[in-house]
Amino acid sequence: MGKHRKAAPFWAGLFAMFACMWAGGVPAMGAEASRPGWECGAKAAVVMDAGSGRVLYEKNAHEPLPMASTTKILTALLTLEQENLDEWFRVDAQAIRVEGSSMGLREGDEVTLRALAYGMLLPSGNDAANAAAVRIAGSLEGFAQRMNERAQQLGMADSHFVTPSGLHDPGHYASAYDMALLARHALENPDFAAICGQSSAQVSFGQPPYPRWLKNHNRLLQEYPGTVGVKTGFTDAAGRCLVSCVRRDGVELICVTLNCPDDWNEHRKLYDFYFEALQMQDFSGSLKDITLPVAGGVRTGVSAKAAGSVEAAVLAGETPQVRIIGTPLLFAPVKKGQALGEIQVYSGDVLLAQTPLVAAETVERRPDPPKRFLGLF
Repeated sequence: MGKHRKAAPFWAGLFAMFACMWAGGVPAMGAEASRPGWECGAKAAVVMDAGSGRVLYEKNAHEPLPMASTTKILTALLTLEQENLDEWFRVDAQAIRVEGSSMGLREGDEVTLRALAYGMLLPSGNDAANAAAVRIAGSLEGFAQRMNERAQQLGMADSHFVTPSGLHDPGHYASAYDMALLARHALENPDFAAICGQSSAQVSFGQPPYPRWLKNHNRLLQEYPGTVGVKTGFTDAAGRCLVSCVRRDGVELICVTLNCPDDWNEHRKLYDFYFEALQMQDFSGSLKDITLPVAGGVRTGVSAKAAGSVEAAVLAGETPQVRIIGTPLLFAPVKKGQALGEIQVYSGDVLLAQTPLVAAETVERRPDPPKRFLGLF
């Protein structure tokens, strides 16, 4: 995608300005009107539209709580971001001596980081999480530091990580909102999304490595249509924890419950309600005949269009606003496909969708007029 030509100082201020065009009206439906008629049985819960990041439902959304093995969403993500995912290495004997759920690692086993990610996300192996942490950072403490750094980058303001596995520690906690943020980001990683969406998978490890099957603890993958992930969790202190994601008719929702005795059914009920309340809406029809002014060109304007789809998940009764934001004056030449601004869809002050605004054509620079010379006779 091209870049704007550098403007002369006179126009520098104009390039910092934005021209806005509006379509639609004021949302007709408040957040409270879109809440279900029952109270979720979790201590904390969030339903988030994965496309926009909008929170549709929340209960104690920012309360820091223990989150058990849903921690492994972050551990697996950091693991899958490493180089040489399929390089074999011997697991650290001390790291795999850990209580709780296991993928079955033993001292002397050879494994890959990719296999360890499967071991975390399917059978929720604490041994897999510890083995990956030591391999990547040299120690559990060093890996926890990386976890907290990434959490900060993602805006997880209510979280602090101590263990890669999620085993209970007083200093290890997160909020339901933070876990939804984390899941939304993790699902953008193709390897992560592919692994957490499998009900079972065959991976190799051992001494020497040999294939074996691992089974996913996430029952929704088999029981609720459209489920694409992501992770279960349980400790006595945290109770039952579940982070899930479901895709239906173009809408993708993330649901998080922390300390929820009936988590499978609560997720089903929340998904049933919000998929019924939402529909995907295409806003491209309001984006016809967009023209931005051009200075110094063979034409005085350039046609513009959306670089991608302009769709958003909209609640019944909402009338979102479309904002077309572009520079008030461009300087030729303007190349086809050049970035000119952005198209945004808002419901109130919530951004539902955005896509770049680009030039639909090329506008060449106008030739300089011929120079005139005075002759002497």
